[in-house]
Amino acid sequence: MNYENIINFVKMIFMKKLSLYFIVFSCAVFSSQTANSQSKKTDIQLIENLIAKKKEFNKEYSFGHRIQLYNGFEYKAREIQKKFMIDFPEIKTYISYKQPEWKIQVGFYKTKLEAERALLGFKRKFKSAIVIPLGK
Repeated sequence: MNYENIINFVKMIFMKKLSLYFIVFSCAVFSSQTANSQSKKTDIQLIENLIAKKKEFNKEYSFGHRIQLYNGFEYKAREIQKKFMIDFPEIKTYISYKQPEWKIQVGFYKTKLEAERALLGFKRKFKSAIVIPLGK
């Protein structure tokens, strides 16, 4: 009978320890899931804050965009500039020379989206026009 009491006693201790381990493990899993979900919320908030700061920076310090109509020889550049000024007199044109090519650029757009919208109107007559960022 002593052996049976000892075996029952050991079984009881083992079951209590097993129950305790299960409870501790369950708490650990639950707390890590909670921390992970809080981390995701925090990450999303950080990303949103970063995007807002980038937008504010761009409003204040952005260089903007222009549309480049031509890049090449001087006589052709001046010809395209004249044609553009006739077709779109309200939009300012810029001619520049950076060896070995001349460039014709038009307009000033704060965002690339604005420039892309304007480009759609120019593409009919100036097929090689592209949007370029300024100052970078």
